[in-house]
Amino acid sequence: MTESSPSSPSGTSGPHVPVAGVALTAVGVAVIRATESARPDRLYDDPFAADFVAAARADFARLPGGPERWARVEALAEQFFAGRSVGVRLVDDRVAEAVERGLRQIVVVGAGLDTRAFRMGLPPEVTVFELDLPELFAFKEPVLRAGGAVPTCARRVIPVDLRADWVEALRAAGFRDDLPTHWVDEGALPYLPPAHRLRVYADLTACSAPGSRFGTGRFAVDPHSPAYTELRALVTGDGAAPIAPEESAPPLETWLAEHGWRTGFHAWDDLVAPLGRPVLVGDPAVGLVLAERT
Repeated sequence: MTESSPSSPSGTSGPHVPVAGVALTAVGVAVIRATESARPDRLYDDPFAADFVAAARADFARLPGGPERWARVEALAEQFFAGRSVGVRLVDDRVAEAVERGLRQIVVVGAGLDTRAFRMGLPPEVTVFELDLPELFAFKEPVLRAGGAVPTCARRVIPVDLRADWVEALRAAGFRDDLPTHWVDEGALPYLPPAHRLRVYADLTACSAPGSRFGTGRFAVDPHSPAYTELRALVTGDGAAPIAPEESAPPLETWLAEHGWRTGFHAWDDLVAPLGRPVLVGDPAVGLVLAERT
């Protein structure tokens, strides 16, 4: 097993947890994973999520108004818990399927506080590449080290803005274009401006060997709902324009089919019914688009 990570901040004091911007959503998802992991009927076990939550709570506590802001983060995570936690399990299942099919490169785009390289028991011949903003890893890596986290597979950390040349950074970390890859996006890409988002799709397509896989959700989102209004307020500040994810134009499913991917759709209710959670939506148009590079 090998791992690379950025150096932790030195000569600085004060909180390092992301307290604003899209990176803050990663903290909320960690709260969700910690909550799920504490359940006796848990769908997955993330033993590191609680460490992220404890570190984030401590950082917020040192900020003026931080405890109140942290309470809002926890309350919002509770509102999104049911569907988002099930979504984590569905991504876990897709990663496990890819490994079973022989894929040995996994790229997590907008990795946030993802810990699949540590918690899923992935074999050592698999390499997980994690891409996200430098400030996110500046918080994440010290917490993992303090908790003694050791990946079961190779892990490469790539601090990069997805609006920059992330492909060259990925290749410099050992990524091989000639090997099929499983690409993971748990909701980061829809927050990019449409032009940057399409550029990411084009770049990952260009370096995807035949047999590569990519999945994305097809969901109905109400940006004016109380939950998304609060999400917007936390991420971009009170009074800012809504930040709810927007659909690509053309829709990603169409774009993928036109650029060398074979796509298939799986309805959300069909995927989650075996999990026994009350998250059925009754809408056959809601679900996951799974694509394979031809």
